[in-house]
Amino acid sequence: MLASIRSEAAFIFGAVSTAIFFTVGASWFDDLSNTPKLIGLFIWVFAAMVWCAFAVVRHADSLAELLGEPYGTLILTISVIGIEVAVISALMLTGNSEPTLARDTMLAVVIIVMNGMVGLSLLIGGLRHKEQTYNLQGARAFLGVLITLATVTLILPRFTTSTTDGSLNVTQSVIFAAITLALYATFLALQTTIHRTYFDQPGDTATATGEAAEHVKHHNLETRSLPYHAVFLILTLLPIVLLSKKLAILIDFGLDAFALPGALGGVLVAIIVLTPEGLAALHAASINQLQRSVNICLGSALATISLTVPAVVVIALMTGTHIELGLDGTEIVLLILTLALSVLTFGATRTNMLQGAVHLVVFFIYFALIFDP
Repeated sequence: MLASIRSEAAFIFGAVSTAIFFTVGASWFDDLSNTPKLIGLFIWVFAAMVWCAFAVVRHADSLAELLGEPYGTLILTISVIGIEVAVISALMLTGNSEPTLARDTMLAVVIIVMNGMVGLSLLIGGLRHKEQTYNLQGARAFLGVLITLATVTLILPRFTTSTTDGSLNVTQSVIFAAITLALYATFLALQTTIHRTYFDQPGDTATATGEAAEHVKHHNLETRSLPYHAVFLILTLLPIVLLSKKLAILIDFGLDAFALPGALGGVLVAIIVLTPEGLAALHAASINQLQRSVNICLGSALATISLTVPAVVVIALMTGTHIELGLDGTEIVLLILTLALSVLTFGATRTNMLQGAVHLVVFFIYFALIFDP
């Protein structure tokens, strides 16, 4: 009993925090002009959501252990993107939401994943193992869909003439959202049925050492039954979804109070979503299982666009909220550079530390431009 309580401490903390903030602590969010109070509440809510996110990843990893790849990584990806959509939705429906919030978050996720997570994974893997291998067909499948959707949803709206800004009209929004879902569904069919082997670690490294294989299988996971992990994955997601409303209030007020750039809101959402998943990708690369790292990174970037765009389009149409999906000039350059680098990086079957260093340069440039555009 005590072991179960300890293992689900994140869920308990998240549930208790949620209960407090929606009952006796609801009035705490009415007046946030006191800076120490604002910071304290932000740290509390942020910590609860990130801790629960780690627990979600742990349960997803356990399901991956029980179901095998690519289902495990797919469950992980869908779970964390569900968190992202919940937080974006809360921010869109709270206060004076920025029309560019959704696109800023999607760009932040793509840049952090494709440059930060991929860069660190390749750098760490290259330092420890010199060269690493992965399944080229799987990476090409990811990138083919990702490049198409990123261009259609984040670049093309800036050049349409139906509106004066980077937004889409109602017809275009519905068509783009439907196409996005349809293409992602096609990709999932390929990933989970027809060509599952595209996303498996090549045999020459998967069985390179018994120690590595054993580490992949038993890296401190207490795997229980399939229903147990499935139920607790959903239960642990609930506090994150509910707390996202409170976090949205804090972010909305904090950005205005401290005159911070609006894009920082998207970065904060991306950090909540990607921190545990990023650590999972880094761990996989460090033990020479680059394919799992590739599945996590490219899968996260793809799922972000595929699921976020339809979600925000539906919310915008239902609530009359104005959203802009088209990026500005500087952001378009960074996105195109990121996609081009990714094609070069995953254009051969082996990677090294230099490729990781190049991706990290773009990652740091992105953060520099947020604060000094």
